[in-house]
Amino acid sequence: MRRESTTPRPDWDATIRSQGLVYVDTELPDGGIMSYWDESAAYAFDLDEVLRLEEATEELHRMSVAAAEHVVTRGRYAEFGIPAWAAEAVARSLREAPPTLYGRFDLWYDGSWPPKLLEYNADTPTALVEAAIVQWYWLEHTRPELDQWNSLHERLVAAWARVGAGLHEPRVHVVWSNEEESGEDHMTAGYLAETARQAGLAVELLPIQEIGWDGRRFRDAADQPVTTCFKLYPWEWMLAEPYGPLALDPGTPTTWIEPAWKLLLSNKALLAVLWELYPGHEFLLPAYLDSPRGMTEYVAKPLLGREGGSVRIVTPAEEITNPGSYGDEGWCYQEFRPLPDFAGNRTVLGSWIVAGESAGAGVRESAGLITDGYARFLPHYIDAPRPA
Repeated sequence: MRRESTTPRPDWDATIRSQGLVYVDTELPDGGIMSYWDESAAYAFDLDEVLRLEEATEELHRMSVAAAEHVVTRGRYAEFGIPAWAAEAVARSLREAPPTLYGRFDLWYDGSWPPKLLEYNADTPTALVEAAIVQWYWLEHTRPELDQWNSLHERLVAAWARVGAGLHEPRVHVVWSNEEESGEDHMTAGYLAETARQAGLAVELLPIQEIGWDGRRFRDAADQPVTTCFKLYPWEWMLAEPYGPLALDPGTPTTWIEPAWKLLLSNKALLAVLWELYPGHEFLLPAYLDSPRGMTEYVAKPLLGREGGSVRIVTPAEEITNPGSYGDEGWCYQEFRPLPDFAGNRTVLGSWIVAGESAGAGVRESAGLITDGYARFLPHYIDAPRPA
């Protein structure tokens, strides 16, 4: 893995917006605007390197599912901040194995082996449009003879086809929150709806705020029953809503994607359980729930928090805090591993999984040690010819 300077396409801004990256502008604290998409540089991977990273991603997913099974078997819900009233629904969801679509591992990786798991965004991962579509077209425009670690689109369509094969009625509602103002959630949901359509499903795309309860089941604004629903809305938020218990009630005839057991994978307590079950594993960093246990450099991560939430990096000399409030939620303490430095940029590798299989990657850069809302997305390619 290496970073290479590149020449941006003359029409890159209009091009990426036409491809769905309408949330490209990031407002800076001083009122200025920076671009989230950055093609002034790109990351190059070797083919053998990608194959090894794919294997690592799938192994991490298998380990994570095993950790979820362990939590359910031992009834360790309280350590995840999951209320007692939701525990049986989470267990039932894992036991019945309803459809699951996708997730994204955030990995520490500097081009040497092994990668290290930073967190698993398994419920509502974003950065999907740029990873699946925008960077692929960048490759087509700039390096059509080369390949990319990117089978996201094809795998999503295939995953939806498997979902559809198990439905009595091939219809799915895809929802997001209209309270998210950047447009990222809307475009992510829209893209997922399009992959479902390409798989042959009838799709209704609407904000989650337009779904109501009629006393027996959930219905949309047109009074259609919501039988299968993909929600770009975290379970941790749903459980806090008045309709949370209804969504988990076994008598409610709605299949949710992602299923409720993904609460266990999207929770930072997973990091500690993984370290407990697989101590010393080459892909893991030490992590604990009760305290830092003597670690002099560690990251304190709130158990709940979409895309990482507020984190604190603690070193012997300093404490760095990203903007955010700190409540009474539980914390996971993970060993601090500074993000790799590529030409003065701190890089995190997002490795995607679809239906349990590795599906692609996205690279984000930040100026600081935390990948926050001011990160930039850079395209990548595999330094090998594209298969015929």
